[in-house]
Amino acid sequence: MSTAPVKTRQGPAHQRHEPLVRAVGLTREFRSGGIFGGGATVKAVAGVDLQIGRGRTLGIVGESGCGKSTLGRLLLRLLEPTSGRVEFEGVDLATLAPAPLRAMRRHMQIVFQDPYASLNPRMRIGRIVGEGLEVHGICRGAELRETVLALLARVGLGADAFGRYPHEFSGGQRQRIGIARALALSPSFIVADEPVSALDVSVAAQILNLLMELQDERGLAFAFISHDLRVVEHVSHDVAVMYLGRIVEVAPAERIYAAPQHPYTQALMSAVPTVEGAARRQRIVLGGDVPSPMAPPPGCPFHPRCPAAFDRCRIDVPALIDRDGHATACHLYDTQA
Repeated sequence: MSTAPVKTRQGPAHQRHEPLVRAVGLTREFRSGGIFGGGATVKAVAGVDLQIGRGRTLGIVGESGCGKSTLGRLLLRLLEPTSGRVEFEGVDLATLAPAPLRAMRRHMQIVFQDPYASLNPRMRIGRIVGEGLEVHGICRGAELRETVLALLARVGLGADAFGRYPHEFSGGQRQRIGIARALALSPSFIVADEPVSALDVSVAAQILNLLMELQDERGLAFAFISHDLRVVEHVSHDVAVMYLGRIVEVAPAERIYAAPQHPYTQALMSAVPTVEGAARRQRIVLGGDVPSPMAPPPGCPFHPRCPAAFDRCRIDVPALIDRDGHATACHLYDTQA
């Protein structure tokens, strides 16, 4: 297989697009510990607002434990929100009864991080990829086989994969199988949760290029979750930065990489390696540790580590305010501060 470098995004990323997926005030809390009713409440996602347009990729970045994967599952209603809502094509997913929700799930799929754990080791590949087609009554028998073979071919796998088991494939091949499974029902929205973090660099490049090609062919919308800022830059039209369950900055990728506004985003970007000859950012080293989500600090959650924090940051939680298509949750940009 080719080891071509990852392609880069082209086109007017600054244009407005009608949202396919919209989250409003999305919050998810978990109880931690306390078998007799004690323990602490962990707010994994805290009041997130976002939208993803048709045919667009929103990259979601942040440190481990910031709530990225939980947010991805909330967008698909694989987890129920504590509060807030998710709209898909204008429909609030929380209002759907089981039958219409099941029908809606045809249009929303997920590609998991671990290509080893996400495939049933007891099922042959043909059954894994075709299961959704059978469950939704789309096709059976010879038609099902032909459809699955076409999907496998599109992701770069031969017809011999149909009757084999997951353990017979490499990590990159298993991720291709996961992508074929996600494509089987012709979705319009896919959550890609760290889809290449477990793969070698050359294999990861192949998978990323495949996802971008499929997006161009089918007009797919992606929520692309990753901690790798270089990967996110290549595949995303827009980028949302998360910290302790909150989105602290969101903007078109070209703008957020050229001129990040939030101090946390600036620190993340300063750590991204650059190629020889490229302009380097001054490295910003953050002090302290990420606060525990069980005991977040008052005010801005980033203020204990922020080199620009001032008194208001320790009291008030900054709102995510859009200023000409670049939204930032930081009191430094609040004209009323």
